[in-house]
Amino acid sequence: MDMIAPVEDSFLTEMGIQKGIMQLIEMERSDMLFSAMGTHRRVPGGSVANTMAGCGNLGLKTAFIGKVCDDEIGRAYVEETRAAGTDCPNDPVKGGELPSSRSMIFVSKDGERSMNTYLGISSNVGPADVPEEVCNEARILFLEGYLYDKDGGKKAFETAARLTRSAGGKAGIALSDPFCVDRHRDDFRKLVKELDYVIGNEHEWKSLYQTDDLSTALEKAAGDSGLIVCTRSGHDVVLVQGNDHASAPVKMVTPVDATGAGDQFAAGFLYGLATGADLATSGRMGCVAAAEVISHYGARPETDLKALFRAEGLI
Repeated sequence: MDMIAPVEDSFLTEMGIQKGIMQLIEMERSDMLFSAMGTHRRVPGGSVANTMAGCGNLGLKTAFIGKVCDDEIGRAYVEETRAAGTDCPNDPVKGGELPSSRSMIFVSKDGERSMNTYLGISSNVGPADVPEEVCNEARILFLEGYLYDKDGGKKAFETAARLTRSAGGKAGIALSDPFCVDRHRDDFRKLVKELDYVIGNEHEWKSLYQTDDLSTALEKAAGDSGLIVCTRSGHDVVLVQGNDHASAPVKMVTPVDATGAGDQFAAGFLYGLATGADLATSGRMGCVAAAEVISHYGARPETDLKALFRAEGLI
């Protein structure tokens, strides 16, 4: 569950929060930051769950595989996710040893978000939490790199990817953030070669291939992967599939809250992939979806994304 609050940069300094990244924290610090954040907005979150909400907004049939405890936050998470149109095949776990996860997200005046995430019971996601019937039906599976922070998560990831691909679907990953890439570089390099598509930003791609030159990183990535996507913080998005190269222009928007920008870019891109759009159009769909979500607080779209696509001549 995301807890979102506006703050001054001085608050981040006082609390020892590194600006603009996701930091994993323990329960004690989670309780302290929650007490300090004051007035806030509470909405279901999580990177891939946000992307599924965007895909659902676009009319795709979606399901989210995760794990919550049977506590107040966990029950609200599942109920609100299902009410929004995304299936949650896993019910809250009764008698869970850990509480449901939550992320304290502090939004600076420049729209940058600093995330402090307590994983709780979601850190115990494992292969047993992957419903075979969901993966067998999936045409596209999207997984987040954060899942690799626990061994059980790695196995769940591998199980879901194997089941989906064996049933004829595609599986891909979002690299999540540069620090996640640093922690799992060898695994991610292997996944780039094995999966059908990989989405990352320029910092993540450079970290993955340990170079300061983005062109070098993307050249190596293109040689390894079937389809790569690189977002570049306000600059054109780069998409490469074999010999097919494309770019998608980004319209500059002053962010109200940058939370969910990458998640909704992924939603727009995956909609293009699901509907057979070309690379440039898929990339532009991602940019339009990302621009919508940074125009307001929260990581999920509040506007009909298809209407925005129509206005841009994308559908």
